[in-house]
Amino acid sequence: MEVLKSLRSYLSAEDYGRFMALVKGEVGIPLEYSLAQNYPNPFNPVTSIGYSVAGDVHTTLKVYNVLGQELATLVDKVVEPGHYSVTWDASDVASGVYFYRLDAGEYSATRRMVLMK
Repeated sequence: MEVLKSLRSYLSAEDYGRFMALVKGEVGIPLEYSLAQNYPNPFNPVTSIGYSVAGDVHTTLKVYNVLGQELATLVDKVVEPGHYSVTWDASDVASGVYFYRLDAGEYSATRRMVLMK
């Protein structure tokens, strides 16, 4: 249990709560939309991105460079309510800061990630 408590310093309160719900098996249909921080971060060259969708909505998850240029579309479809995780393989891009954006219905969120090769 000490290991789980030490995770609190590495995760936001929201992400820690989601993680603990997974550990306790309390995962069901989410009540809200959310975009988690990628893991690991920094990464080389593959990372996972988690997100939750609370309704049947068209969902897109895209990766951008610091100039705002779209590099990858990881999700572009209607998804059912639930918790999801996708991976991004950044083998073909240079080290640096990248952004990923989730658009699901009226919900939108952007997070930053670091690729270190």
